Amino acid sequence: MTSRRSFIQQTAMAAAGALVLPHLSCVASAQTKKVGLQLYTLRDELPKDPRKVIAQVAAAGYEEVELFGYANNKFWGLSPQELEQILKSNGLHAISGHYDFTDFLGPEGKTDKLNSYIEAATTLKHQYLVVPYLADNLRQTADDYKKLAAKFNQAAEICKKAGLRFGYHNHAFEFQDFNGVTGYEILLRETDPDLVKFEIDLYWIVKAGKDPVELFKKYPGKFSLWHVKDMDKVDSTKNTEVGNGSIDYKKIFASAKLAGLEHSIVEQENFSIDPFVSIKESANYTAKVLIPELG
Repeated sequence: MTSRRSFIQQTAMAAAGALVLPHLSCVASAQTKKVGLQLYTLRDELPKDPRKVIAQVAAAGYEEVELFGYANNKFWGLSPQELEQILKSNGLHAISGHYDFTDFLGPEGKTDKLNSYIEAATTLKHQYLVVPYLADNLRQTADDYKKLAAKFNQAAEICKKAGLRFGYHNHAFEFQDFNGVTGYEILLRETDPDLVKFEIDLYWIVKAGKDPVELFKKYPGKFSLWHVKDMDKVDSTKNTEVGNGSIDYKKIFASAKLAGLEHSIVEQENFSIDPFVSIKESANYTAKVLIPELG
């Protein structure tokens, strides 16, 4: 299977938490009852027959999806208009999408692609545009991360004017230490909390040796989108169905209001069983076991 990295390259405080809880209790509302799927999970199947795959996603119990793969103004050969109709006919809503922001985040700050992303996102009724990955050359030093934070704020302002919100999806490399501070901390501290939200990939947080709940306590309200991806109990480099792995998701979901959770998005990057059986198992566990933890 194609890794996220190669895909992107190829396609170019507790007291403070208590103060914001009244607002966050509104955030963690009916929206969080729906289970989403990052369609990157099915990246090998989608290009073959996107209409069939989307129907299978809906049949597996999902109501929301997150998109990826936008290139040449299309998703897997489908225009945003065509894709929106297919999603709608299957009772699905693309609440967010992963788009390649490399050109905008680079020194020249090109906006051409960003403008096209906004157009597609508007057609698809997204709530969020999400940066899925940072090119190696953009994140070599602490100063690089400060520059990225400034660019995130700029992109978020542009998105806001279009009625959209801006997010960032982590891996593990953001936890490289720069004289006592990590890249992720720089991004969290130096981005505008009213403009920039974080799509926390819980697998990668645990893989980096961090506790998601401690991050929620330190930076309450910043983590609107969650990638719910479990870790294989034997091989930590592998994923498994949500609920079958080593990550304590009940504990994490119990802190959803503190985090500012709006959308739970299942993702799995490798499989030991049929992918469609896998996504159904993850949907069932998330809906029946984890979502009730939200209260």
